[in-house]
Amino acid sequence: MANSKAEKKHVAVFIFPFGSHPVPLLNLVLKLAHAAPNLYFSFIGTEHSNKPLFSKPHIPDNIKAYSVGDGVPEGQVLGGHPVEKVNLFLQAGPENLQKGIDLAVAGTKHRVTCIIADAFVTPSLIVAQKLNVPWIPVWPPLSCSLAAHFYTDLIREQCANNNNNGGDRALDFIPGLSKMRVEDLPDDVLKCGEEEALFSKTLASLGRVLPQAEAVVINFFEELDPPLLVKDMRSNLKSVLYVGFLTLSLPLMPLPPCDTDETGCLSWLEKQNERSVVYVSFGTVVTPPQHELVAVAEALEASGFPFLWSLKDHLKGLLPNGFLERTMIRGKIVPWVPQTHVLGHDSVGVFVTHCGCNSVFESISNGVPMICRPFFGDHGMAGRMVEDFWEIGVRIEGGVFTKNGLLKSLNLIMVMEEGKKMREKALKLKRTVEDAAGPQRRAAQDFKTLVELVSSS
Repeated sequence: MANSKAEKKHVAVFIFPFGSHPVPLLNLVLKLAHAAPNLYFSFIGTEHSNKPLFSKPHIPDNIKAYSVGDGVPEGQVLGGHPVEKVNLFLQAGPENLQKGIDLAVAGTKHRVTCIIADAFVTPSLIVAQKLNVPWIPVWPPLSCSLAAHFYTDLIREQCANNNNNGGDRALDFIPGLSKMRVEDLPDDVLKCGEEEALFSKTLASLGRVLPQAEAVVINFFEELDPPLLVKDMRSNLKSVLYVGFLTLSLPLMPLPPCDTDETGCLSWLEKQNERSVVYVSFGTVVTPPQHELVAVAEALEASGFPFLWSLKDHLKGLLPNGFLERTMIRGKIVPWVPQTHVLGHDSVGVFVTHCGCNSVFESISNGVPMICRPFFGDHGMAGRMVEDFWEIGVRIEGGVFTKNGLLKSLNLIMVMEEGKKMREKALKLKRTVEDAAGPQRRAAQDFKTLVELVSSS
């Protein structure tokens, strides 16, 4: 019994080492490590995903990183499609993940007592079952997309019955998603049969896998979700823990002094009128096709609004001839911006975005309306939430950028009365988030429950 009491709790954390997924997982573990300093946390990813995260000085001593293989056979040359890497990683399966457990146990001298994992890494459930420890998956994307993957079989059945694999069919057969359309769904939800990749099969299995979890952690605030969706998730899962935005610390800190921003964005924004600037960014992964980049440039030039555009240097050559010279006085183009600070500046009037969840969270937290051009994954569902549920922005006309379509959206939000109402709703939603992040609200209580869960397992 004495050895049992002396045993230190050891939480293994499996990340999905692609895209923006590792960051919210690390932020969650940082919060847990601070709240439970007597616990060990072993952060298990690939060498490629761990290196940038653990090169920073803010990692506490009770968090250690361990690397497993990425699943790519030695000497194999991959094609350009990112899903190929994902499939190989998932194909490596629980055996690969177990190697991470072995490294963590050897490094800490303590057995693993709980597993936290990105929900995309479903093989981690098998590892947890083998070790007989609780399995706690985390859902980093927008929470409404979880319902789409949870009900994949039902969606496919309904689409097949209606001979409709896309388009304007409402998802009114899923609680809380009546405003969604089939066209908003991630491609993986609709792909089935021979064309279904392992990644798609993995996501489609969530409806069967997640009910086995001790708890499912949601990177979102319950107060922002459709009540029917929340009720349905709680009825289908053992425990649902809404812990707030994991990529943001709320309430947001005041903007830093302009002269500390090496990009020059804040100094430039200081010279602009209130709510006058169009901010454009498509994140670090998305690159619109050239004809859409040209359309964006033409619309910005024709609009007359000052604009700040986060655009990688190598893409500038795709813009219309003379665009940079003609707009250099009222436009600023930089390869990277401090986005949260930019969105928090009073001069920004609208955010033209791809609807990645981190961008949506940051826009909501700063009360900035959005013009949405979804590209893949949960972008379409996020855009629908922005336009039809929260009513704090619009999706681009026709689903792709055209000069006239973007001009129409810019004028709607920046000039017309309807845009004023969207801005008011965006500011109201910002206040909702600030309130939801309070110490007595659901997110704080759910995080406390999570700390208790990993500490007592």
